Amino acid sequence: MKLKNETLSKNFLIYGFGKSGISSFKYLKKENRCFIFDYIVISPGININRCQLSNYLKKNKKKVITDFDIFYKFNPEVLTITITGTNGKSTTSKLLYDILKKHHYDTRLTGNIGNPILEEKRVTKNTIFVIEASSYQLAYSKYFKSKFSIIINISPDHLERHNTMKNYVLSKLKCVIRQNENDVAIITNTNLLKDLLRTKNIKSKIIYVSKNKYEYLKNKLSNDNFKNSTNFQNLNFLFELSKHMKLNLKTVIKTINKFKPLKFRQEVIHQSKYLKIINDSKSTTLSSTVPFLESNEKIVWILGGLFKKGDKFNLNKKYFKNLDAYIYGKDRKVFLKLFRGKIKVNLSKDLRNTLKLIPNLKDIKTKVTVLFSPSAASFDQYKNFEERGRQFNMLIKRYLPIE
Repeated sequence: MKLKNETLSKNFLIYGFGKSGISSFKYLKKENRCFIFDYIVISPGININRCQLSNYLKKNKKKVITDFDIFYKFNPEVLTITITGTNGKSTTSKLLYDILKKHHYDTRLTGNIGNPILEEKRVTKNTIFVIEASSYQLAYSKYFKSKFSIIINISPDHLERHNTMKNYVLSKLKCVIRQNENDVAIITNTNLLKDLLRTKNIKSKIIYVSKNKYEYLKNKLSNDNFKNSTNFQNLNFLFELSKHMKLNLKTVIKTINKFKPLKFRQEVIHQSKYLKIINDSKSTTLSSTVPFLESNEKIVWILGGLFKKGDKFNLNKKYFKNLDAYIYGKDRKVFLKLFRGKIKVNLSKDLRNTLKLIPNLKDIKTKVTVLFSPSAASFDQYKNFEERGRQFNMLIKRYLPIE
């Protein structure tokens, strides 16, 4: 296989055979490349420090690359927009994809959402890739860079892998550090990011976006899903990008107002006069949930799982009186300690038993929201957040009769 850029060597070992690993194998095999050990294509789910080949990978860390790197080396001319951050990456990426489709661009949605990046076919110089990138993917990459790099927000997450907040943020900044003079980075306005960027030789144009930069557009939004602080904050980055790409603002607003939440992401699964039930199984941190707790209405909050290292409960105390928390899972006592003296707490070992504890809401006469927003990783009891979300939908019908 002849590479367009010979900085990639001849032979590859693929470690991790999930979606990205399989797509890398097929992509490279198509080019008749053999697989030995000149480069190691690693799946983002692999933790180099805790795997069977840990010692080998550490010794050969300079050889580790990702499917993102392979894509860039074969397609350096393709326009890419990389979206990373802590909360709302998938929703922001899908919304941008919809906006670009409405502008009649040949657009692909890849990375953590959509197809693996190497599965896309019939790619031309006019194709635009919207890429949702996790800190894991970016941390392992060696060559990948993007025309537009967007960092929507930053809060503690995945510290069990990155160990420190600085390492976590530096992994996100990789998509900015490799940019050149013709590229643009649109990033959240925080002191930590600014301080770290000052230590790097940044060549691209940096645009810092405050959470309310486009506050004047808020009255044009009719979609309730973008009324909370985090979701509207993330819209600011798309408004900024739209300006640089000269997109039609009316089309952008119209697309936002018609956008439906992704499955298990702030998904309303029931709504009646007094009762709303939301499945937000994708939530894995308290920071992703807190904006939905900022309500003057009664909230029955169901949460639990594996507590994320470094996570904090930064909710204004004026909302405490409206909350009843039902906590399940391995780290329920960790959450109990965090909430003690603040909000009412009920404990149970699993989701099934938790729902049995909730009083019958069938005949309520005041507005109540049942919010399933776990604020924790799912791996103590589920394969992933999708399995967790599906079980909640099934159990809610059985143990919380609403019809």
